[in-house]
Amino acid sequence: MPGPTDAPPPREHRRRVLKRAAIISGINDSVVQCTIRNMHEHGAELVVHAEARVPGEFLLFVPLDNIGYRAELRWRKRDRCGVSFHGTEPKPSWYYG
Repeated sequence: MPGPTDAPPPREHRRRVLKRAAIISGINDSVVQCTIRNMHEHGAELVVHAEARVPGEFLLFVPLDNIGYRAELRWRKRDRCGVSFHGTEPKPSWYYG
C-alpha cells in the first residue's frame, strides 16, 4: 500500500485567462498566433491552430502584459498545448505584434 510520501504533488492553481499571445521561434523569426486559456507562475495552456507548428522551445510574447516568457512545450493534443516557463525576456525589437 502506498505511503503518504508516494502521493503526487498537488497541481498549481491555474488562473483562467483569455489573452492573445504569439509563439516566437528563432527559425527565420517565425510567429504563430495563439490564445492563453489558463496560466500560473510556471506555465500555461495555449490554444493554437491544430495544424500550426509549435517548436520545442520558444518565446511566448503576451502583448497585454508586455512580457515574453521563455517557454518549453510539455504536451500537445489537437489545438491545445501545455508549456512550462523558464524565465522572461523583453519583446524582440523586430516584433510589432
